[in-house]
Amino acid sequence: MSRSLPRLAFALLLAGGGSAWGAEPFRVEGLPRDDSLTIRETPDAGAPALGQIPVGRRVLGFGCTNETPSGLTWCRVKFDRTLGWARRRYLTPD
Repeated sequence: MSRSLPRLAFALLLAGGGSAWGAEPFRVEGLPRDDSLTIRETPDAGAPALGQIPVGRRVLGFGCTNETPSGLTWCRVKFDRTLGWARRRYLTPD
C-alpha cells in the first residue's frame, strides 16, 4: 500500500466529525464472549492487524468516520499501547 494511506486515514478522522480531539470511552460488545475485536492500521477490514481487544474491555475512542472505502463506520481507538482503527459496530459508549 502507499505511504499516503496513513495520512488519508488521519484526514478521515479529522473530517469525520465526532470527538476528534477528546477521548471518548467505549466498551467492546456484540461479539461472542470468547472473541475479540481487531485493531487495524487503517479504517479498512483488509488493513494489517495491530492487535486484539477482548470482548468487555474498555477502549478510548478519538473520533469515528464512515468516509471509508467500504462506507462502514470505523473509530480511531487506543487499547493499552496500541492505537489504530476498529469497527464502530462493536463499540458501545461506556
